[in-house]
Amino acid sequence: MPTDSVGRFLAALDPAHREAVAARPRAEQERLAAAWEEELGADDELDTLDELSPPAAEAEAARRVMQRES
Repeated sequence: MPTDSVGRFLAALDPAHREAVAARPRAEQERLAAAWEEELGADDELDTLDELSPPAAEAEAARRVMQRES
């Protein structure tokens, strides 16, 4: 299991987005990972989901970040 934020973010993405983000420059990956961590920490709904299923909360936050990017 990845321990750095970029690795955790990539793991939370669906396969298509994972490949697209992995192909981006490292600085862009770090920016997206930071946005993902901010999303995880800022949304109370995700806090509740995180208590039930941390992977689901991480995946939802990743989906939201990528949706904002498109």
